[in-house]
Amino acid sequence: MSGNVPLLADFAVGALQTIPLQSDEALLPEGLDISFKLVPSIIVIGMMLLFIVAGFMFKAANTDDMWVAGRSIGNIENGMAIGANWMSAATYLGVAATVAVSGVYGLAFVVGWTTGYFVLLIFMAAQMRRFGKYTAPDFVGDRFNSDTARALAAITTFLIGFVYALGQARGMGLVGMYILGDWSAITGGVLTGYQTMMVIFMVITVAYLSLSGMLGATKNMVLQYVILISAFLLGLLVTGWTAGFSTLLPQLEYGMMIDSLASEFSEPFSEGSYYLWVATCFSLVFGTCGLPHVLVRFYTVENERVARWSCTWGLFFIALLYLSAPAFAAFGTALYGDQIGAVYGDPGMTGAAGDVLVVLATQLAGLPEWFVGFVAAGGIAAAVATTAGLFIAASSAISHDIYANIINEDATQRQQVLVGRLSIILIGALTIIFALDPSAAIAALVSFAFSLAAIVLFPMFFLGLWWENTNRPGALAGMISGLIIWLIPMFNEGHFGPGWGIDVLTTWMPAIGSALIGTPIVFAITIVVSLVTTEPPLETKQMVRQCHSPDPMPSDKTAADIVAEKNGNANAPADD
Repeated sequence: MSGNVPLLADFAVGALQTIPLQSDEALLPEGLDISFKLVPSIIVIGMMLLFIVAGFMFKAANTDDMWVAGRSIGNIENGMAIGANWMSAATYLGVAATVAVSGVYGLAFVVGWTTGYFVLLIFMAAQMRRFGKYTAPDFVGDRFNSDTARALAAITTFLIGFVYALGQARGMGLVGMYILGDWSAITGGVLTGYQTMMVIFMVITVAYLSLSGMLGATKNMVLQYVILISAFLLGLLVTGWTAGFSTLLPQLEYGMMIDSLASEFSEPFSEGSYYLWVATCFSLVFGTCGLPHVLVRFYTVENERVARWSCTWGLFFIALLYLSAPAFAAFGTALYGDQIGAVYGDPGMTGAAGDVLVVLATQLAGLPEWFVGFVAAGGIAAAVATTAGLFIAASSAISHDIYANIINEDATQRQQVLVGRLSIILIGALTIIFALDPSAAIAALVSFAFSLAAIVLFPMFFLGLWWENTNRPGALAGMISGLIIWLIPMFNEGHFGPGWGIDVLTTWMPAIGSALIGTPIVFAITIVVSLVTTEPPLETKQMVRQCHSPDPMPSDKTAADIVAEKNGNANAPADD
């Protein structure tokens, strides 16, 4: 591969760069009106106040409320929370942007992320609920009888949550500037307009999360889903109608205008190979099944039946947006080309403009300022909802999995809740600091988080639930090798240093699609090591069988509790 030809991985990073890296005001999206807008400001301020009030009304009183919402969430309510938790600013704004800029390659995200929930529904939702722990690392630690495995899962959970949150912070700052304008003056010019807005929204988010925990966050996610899906669908319908692209079904009618768009939009694999598409899609499918803030939603319901139905409802609520995003991409591409300039080529649409294409399209369609502000508010709601899920998952990894299970096993509920709240504040502060001016490597990790989850965590969850002979040595070997495998393309492509520049590795194992090779390898290592080492204890096997038992389980019992009662003892799984 010639040095003058862009590498496939470079394209993948560019296509996935839904979060602009720069904080320089001169590089803001072209064509976007950055100014204070009264009615949209009232909408957004009222929305954020509503989130704080809801967080206060449903604030956490104990560890059950803090981490699993008291296991009291119903199926439709949890389905909405799954939808809000999943559809981040990168989804709300970024899917349309990726389809617009990358054409058919962008559909890998629609297909991959949606398909992942089918796998969750069939193979994991009910079984994870029956296992009955607080967090994803909690499952790994107890299933494999290992504090080392728990710590590895907790570190991976924190890494995924932290880098994912950087993208949400950037989305809040960028969309917030459209609504509230440039407030850099209040910092005396120390911070730019984007930085000021990002800090404001992040502080509000951290404030209500540190108070509310999972219970308040879940109630807020329901509100946030209603706001974001209403804003997105109404924005799409009105934009298509006003611009003359569609009438009542833009999700179907946008196909009639594809021939009028550039070939880069519709020509299959013109912007990337078929292999890259498959590899990306694979990573997104199984990365979805390994994301801790997604899996924890199944611990917040009463039983496995509600877990299955909440996953079904969640898939429906998510599909409403994903099936609509390509239409928004087509409308935004056409409006941009007519009013601003060429979408493709040099210079073409910038990444920053693509990031806010949903908002920009409604503005270019000539819609009222208050309506465009409402659509933008949906983007902020999406960012806040996902940040809530990420921070709860990451803080639980610190408070519950590391502090309460490893450092201080005698920690009281009050101590755990306090450490959890302090952890949320700490993660929020770190996110704000790094999101002020994120480096390329850190911002790119938002995209690579799915590969990390697919390679390191998904095999542990799947084998842990479906093969009772998966043991501690196998899990440790799989997780450690998975981390190494994930790091290889990251180093090769220069995300953690100058880069190795091995073209063959870049072509066949791009960082964004590394799970296509990495996940099967981790499965194989885990299985082989488990076969050649001692089988797990009988109690562990019984826990796995309990996850598949047709007998109903009380909402306050875990698989370990049921096994202990049947065996007439209360022995906990052995530690390392």
